[in-house]
Amino acid sequence: MNKQDFLKKLEIELKISKNSEYTIRNYIDCNKKFLDYIQKDPDKITEDDVKQYLVEKLNDASSSSLIVFLSALRYSFSNVLHKDITLNIKRPKKEKRIPTVLTKDEVKKLIEVIDTKKSRLMVSFMYACGFRVSEIVNLKVKDLNFQEKIGNVRQGKGKRDRIFNLPDFLLDDLKKQTDNQLKLNQEYLFSGPKGKLSERNLQKIISKAAKRAGLSKDVHCHTLRHSFATHLLENGTDIRKIQELLGHSDLSTTQIYTHISREELKKIKSPIDEVMKWNVQNADTNLK
Repeated sequence: MNKQDFLKKLEIELKISKNSEYTIRNYIDCNKKFLDYIQKDPDKITEDDVKQYLVEKLNDASSSSLIVFLSALRYSFSNVLHKDITLNIKRPKKEKRIPTVLTKDEVKKLIEVIDTKKSRLMVSFMYACGFRVSEIVNLKVKDLNFQEKIGNVRQGKGKRDRIFNLPDFLLDDLKKQTDNQLKLNQEYLFSGPKGKLSERNLQKIISKAAKRAGLSKDVHCHTLRHSFATHLLENGTDIRKIQELLGHSDLSTTQIYTHISREELKKIKSPIDEVMKWNVQNADTNLK
């Protein structure tokens, strides 16, 4: 099997498995770069070729990049050629990085600088419900229930369905958007000129808005999801409820937000403040 046939079959497998646009693009790109470098037909590639590529091309890459590359290869060769050429290659431990989070004021600035109503609604809705980018672009008109003020994320990450609340602040705008899409005979809640909105288009909207708002942080679609979770935690929402809202299967994934709730941390006073305050008060009493 040559490279073109392999990549074509890989794309089909990824789409059948309903992977996100980002995953499809990323996995194909990883495999294409690898095959271009190794210069062999895919069915002739061995574990040693993978190790050679790791040493010569990805030696300075982060642990996360290596994990993505190995995952892409494992999926591709297992599903297309029914063999795992990464089986005996040790995967690096993923670096635990604290995600970028916007303050509430920064979220407000980001939303306010967006020009068009539809784009502003999309970004507001992403933050309001903590959506993954793949989830909001796949939301359909039928997924919103205005009578009960809830919506459904169908087949989110890990093929999990979940319910989300429709925020009161956005209800009227969401109803107008839904009515407009029904008039245009559109299936998806948000669509572009070619049908369903792409994840890349939404990322461009957010990147442009972050620049216009003068935000120095590296802002992506997922930054809004991180901010949603962190702000809920700061407001005292139980972490298990946040886990359900985010659609995390494992609580440990949600617990990273306990490390980034800075506003709450700032409110905690050191015990020495109370101890020394007591000592000072006692000293003042003794002097009188």
